[in-house]
Amino acid sequence: MKNRSSSRITHHASSLIFLPPFFCLMLFPPSFCVAAAAVTFQSSETQTSLLELYTSEGCSSCPPAEKWLTGLKTSPALWKDFVPVAFHVDYWDYLGWRDPWSSKTFTERQYTYAGVWRSDSVYTPGFVLNGKEWRAWSRSQSVPLSTKKPGILKATSVNLKTWDVIFIPTTSMDPAYEVHTAVLASGLSSDVKAGENRGRRLEHDFVVTLLSSVLLKRDGNGVQGRFELGPENPAGVTALAVWVTRPGTQEPLQATGGWLASVP
Repeated sequence: MKNRSSSRITHHASSLIFLPPFFCLMLFPPSFCVAAAAVTFQSSETQTSLLELYTSEGCSSCPPAEKWLTGLKTSPALWKDFVPVAFHVDYWDYLGWRDPWSSKTFTERQYTYAGVWRSDSVYTPGFVLNGKEWRAWSRSQSVPLSTKKPGILKATSVNLKTWDVIFIPTTSMDPAYEVHTAVLASGLSSDVKAGENRGRRLEHDFVVTLLSSVLLKRDGNGVQGRFELGPENPAGVTALAVWVTRPGTQEPLQATGGWLASVP
């Protein structure tokens, strides 16, 4: 396990998402459906867990964690009971190999969690399950099921560019919520030429390539909003993850997502 100590970062940044306007679509139940030219990702009332992995190609301890994450691609619970995302941090780039998918934004996100947990350090590989540190991944075959019932989250698009989001809480509703969207790439590989993993060919899945957030506002018995995806196509894009939080927090209340193309 790799640790990295530093001053706590509390600023949260996000980047504009880009996604191609057209994909060759395939049907993947149960969260992904195509009907009347619309693509819909929808949760049930029971919480779909958001599983975050903080990783780096500069960390020799990370490949086993990434292999474990890749194994989730064949799980029948994928997208229904959990949504996996992999954030590549940049604080090991100084070792001589710059992770091509690393981002300072993702490092700041991990430090924000550390601040909530009252820790001055972060480490890789590090799993976060529904906003809480999760160290039992290596002893688990899948992701623990949540019994919470926060409400239904739904994201719909007719062109894979403009997405309408609605969240209907099951209990008392806050005035506003924030929806976060992550473009995910899978089937990525890298021949590492320096650093701790020098000479290794690393494989990656569920890699967050771009991240964005939009405020949802109250409308009737729920909150809703819209986000736009641009025309550019980051290499390897295959899926979209969507989750909702209270404004100014990172702990997810509900999540959904699914494949946008065939499983790599």
